[in-house]
Amino acid sequence: MIKNIVLVHGAFADGSSYHKVIERLQKKGYQVTAVQNPLASLDADVSAVNQVLDRQDGDVVLVGHSWGGVVISEAGRHEKVKRLVYLSAIVPDSNENAGQALSRHGASSEGLTPDEKGVIWLPNAKVYQQIMANDLPLNKASVLWATQTPIHAVAFSQAVAAPAWQSKPSFYLLTEQDNALPFKVQQSFAKMMNATTQTVNSGHLSMLSRPKAVVRLIEQASKK
Repeated sequence: MIKNIVLVHGAFADGSSYHKVIERLQKKGYQVTAVQNPLASLDADVSAVNQVLDRQDGDVVLVGHSWGGVVISEAGRHEKVKRLVYLSAIVPDSNENAGQALSRHGASSEGLTPDEKGVIWLPNAKVYQQIMANDLPLNKASVLWATQTPIHAVAFSQAVAAPAWQSKPSFYLLTEQDNALPFKVQQSFAKMMNATTQTVNSGHLSMLSRPKAVVRLIEQASKK
């Protein structure tokens, strides 16, 4: 059993988006760390993850949500990482960036327009709820919007050379009601990886709306 779980958040969120998952995993005896990604670039996020991985005592299950799927595909080559878990995540192939991966698998990046400083924000709570949290009440989505970490557009143009899923067992949580990353696109990513999958009736932020399902998949991945 792998006891070290490292959680990587996506765009428009931070490490606290995993708090319901963290509480459940800790009660089960796992050592859990949530990375705080700067979302400034792929390199910056991978560096943040590697700092956490270096501190782990033993083997690791590395979990990535949404944009975090790109990050763990690169950072997952770390020698301590033994399993990869993707939560409605973007998954690049060899020498592919996030934008190319989304396009190749039939996803649109429409509406994600950077500001004059090259940073992408979700503009208000209602838009945040519609895209990210359609199965959460508006008051919860409003808090998430207020605490969002925006992503720099340059991150989507940085390629992953040799993604870790090519050499390590991978798991994918498919979210059926997802407005940020369509279900069919997720299925295409999971098929490409030959990942072990679970499906849940959830919006994009499954770790908040369906934490039990997320924990169940992480536990499955943790079993050697």
